Amino acid sequence: MPRIDRYILSQLLTLFGFFGLVLVSVYWINRAVSLFEQLISDGQTALVVLEFTALTLPLVISVVLPIAAFAASAYGTNRLASESELVAMQAAGVSPWRLARPVLMFGVVVALMVALLVHALVPLARARLTDRQAEIAQNVTAQFLRAGTFQYPVDGVTLYIRDIAPDGRLLDFFLEDARNPTNQTTYTATEALVVRTDAGPRLVMMQGMAQNLRGASGQQRLSVTRFDELAYDMTSLVSSDGNRKRDIRAYSTWRLLRPDAELMAATGSTPDKARAEAHERLSKPLQAPVAALLGFAMLLLGGFSRFGVWRQVIWAVMALIFVQFLQTAAENQVAQDAGRWPLIYLPSAIGGLICAGVLWLAARPRRLRGGTTATDAAAAPTEGQP
Repeated sequence: MPRIDRYILSQLLTLFGFFGLVLVSVYWINRAVSLFEQLISDGQTALVVLEFTALTLPLVISVVLPIAAFAASAYGTNRLASESELVAMQAAGVSPWRLARPVLMFGVVVALMVALLVHALVPLARARLTDRQAEIAQNVTAQFLRAGTFQYPVDGVTLYIRDIAPDGRLLDFFLEDARNPTNQTTYTATEALVVRTDAGPRLVMMQGMAQNLRGASGQQRLSVTRFDELAYDMTSLVSSDGNRKRDIRAYSTWRLLRPDAELMAATGSTPDKARAEAHERLSKPLQAPVAALLGFAMLLLGGFSRFGVWRQVIWAVMALIFVQFLQTAAENQVAQDAGRWPLIYLPSAIGGLICAGVLWLAARPRRLRGGTTATDAAAAPTEGQP
């Protein structure tokens, strides 16, 4: 690798590490705060919160890396221009196409990182996250049994617990089941326990009373039954994980490209949706070279200025926003109709054409006033010279 390529590539990789760390930290903390509030309110421990936030980290990194590549490319090019290194390279005859080679290599390196994430780490993290969510959903006490507040696990059911003892006993338990307006039952008990069985969780109430109200509003009958122990089936209050479909995003890309009947039955999806998810993963790494080249090519437009290249930086940011807008629009179209999955590759293709067009403009000789090029003006003899 030529020395100039090594120099530019090392500069970009150093800046990429800095911007990547900052952007991942900001984005991950933002996601972790909302996840922390949700899990803590559900009664989970700090270890569970830490595990869940760690499982979201691969997805966060895969989203942030192309943006970090753009920031590193734009900032690095701006620094090369402000320190006159870029001007010296161009004055030595290095064309914009030649200068773009190490930037393209930098984008390919970032694309390989993104590919590793979206094809390997992110599906594994999603699969583990799905399994952990299913395990937590099995924990009835952590799901909705909280002391001191009225709970509504499903429509028509009201639950209240005065306190939860350290050994798991539910003290001063109240449960009203009014899902059937013509057959409402209210349970009160001094103590209650949640017991796990093969058929699902069971609620064992002790030293209590059951009040049953039957009939329509005109003819209602109230019956009261006192009990020492009473078992109540709680499977209707807890989401059934036996029928829960797995997340299609937790499967490997190769499996999604060749969907079979087993995959469709497990996810409840369609072959088109599976292929659309696979092609979306394949298109993700293409965003990194496009973003890096956008940050570099836009800053080559225009000549040297003492005020820097901030105008070109604004154009670069606008170009990146435009490509991201196309990416979002394409994903929305594919979400509406999975058969439109080729649209996923269109934003990266348009971004690549924009980069090529900008490099072509930067490589053209700049014309001065009067129609002469900058090269001709430099070669023309001044007045008084032979």
